[in-house]
Amino acid sequence: MNKNEEYGRKAHRLIPAGAHTYSRTDEVFPSNAPKVMERSKGVYTWDVDGNKYIDYGMACRSVTVGYDYDRISEAAIRQIHNGNTATKASKIEVEAAEAMCNLFPWVDMIKFAKNGSTVTSAATKLARAYTGRKYIARCKEHSFFSYDDWFIGDTVMNAGIPEEIKNLTLQFSFNDINSVKSLFEKYKGEIAALIMEPCDTVEPTNNFLQEVGKLCKEYGVVYILDEMITGFRWDLQGACKYYGVEPDLVTFGKGMANGFSVAALGGKREIMDLGGLTPGKERVFLISTTHGAEMSSLGALIETINVYKELNVTEHIWDMGRMLVKGLNEIAKEYLLQDYFYIEGAECSPNLVICGKDKKASLEYRTVFLQEMLKEGILMPYIAIAYEHTEKEIDRTLEAARNAIKVYADTLNGDVNGFIKGNIIKPVFRKYN
Repeated sequence: MNKNEEYGRKAHRLIPAGAHTYSRTDEVFPSNAPKVMERSKGVYTWDVDGNKYIDYGMACRSVTVGYDYDRISEAAIRQIHNGNTATKASKIEVEAAEAMCNLFPWVDMIKFAKNGSTVTSAATKLARAYTGRKYIARCKEHSFFSYDDWFIGDTVMNAGIPEEIKNLTLQFSFNDINSVKSLFEKYKGEIAALIMEPCDTVEPTNNFLQEVGKLCKEYGVVYILDEMITGFRWDLQGACKYYGVEPDLVTFGKGMANGFSVAALGGKREIMDLGGLTPGKERVFLISTTHGAEMSSLGALIETINVYKELNVTEHIWDMGRMLVKGLNEIAKEYLLQDYFYIEGAECSPNLVICGKDKKASLEYRTVFLQEMLKEGILMPYIAIAYEHTEKEIDRTLEAARNAIKVYADTLNGDVNGFIKGNIIKPVFRKYN
């Protein structure tokens, strides 16, 4: 038994699902994927058996510069030596809050936490307190907002959540302004907040983000944009800056500290201050966590901002994304597969679509492509470009993709199941195991 098998079995015995994040579990990867990783540096990752991969998962998209980037790691270590936490608010906590508010002109106040679920749920709580309303409208095409009941309750994976909680979340469609307006009309005066990502796999069209903002203002709905993925990737000032939109509340996480654990809720003072200590106002228990403002993570955050500014990180991410997208599309075209294998979404975060014979996205055919990429030393559950992806890594990835696409082409002419080694990859959100 190799170490991957040993640690993989141990993980499933000790941890429900075998990992602390569903998107890291074995079932969402081909069977030949490594079970347990040991270390990562730059854009490379090594499993417990010492196998090396070029990584495009980048720790659930949270590493946007590179694993263990020296300047950022050293900034975190310096704060560890300051004690890493304190009995009162720390100096670095104030400095990090100031850095974030200065970075985003539409953010008057900021609150830190350790993960995205905490801050998106805090945003919905603030909206309910601010408006006195109970319903939350969320974009149904966007895959994940929180592990809390208000979101999970309206997914198929809703076991353990009371029906009355499920019914408090309503859905609208991205790029469909009429679906938003009809929802606002149907529940007029009852919707506290609308939440969505500025961009997921499909970019906004026809000024959709701006038009939603107008409707939110007209109907008194708090406008929340979730920048977990888009923040620190589309632009240093987020997709809000890139698309020219100003929400009432905005949430950040993932790339804001290059993989260190910190997330943030920011927004307009009149809403954010409900979680403060203004005399005479009803108290809102907003976010109160022991480790929410851990010094090491906030030190990493400030240094990440500095690195972005000095090295034009987002520009490089866009450049490498364009190079990869162009290369993959050209290879697909060579094999006359452009209608079956293609890229959608923004080039800084390209979404790879792999279809079956019916030209519809297929997990079976995606499994074949990803398993072939793994054979070539490419770990690509999705595509998250980082600053330390260079032309060297892109060229090697395209070389591997050419071989993988050739195999994928063969599957379209035969029985796909005959090409799959092990299990078909599964989506996180499904009703049954």
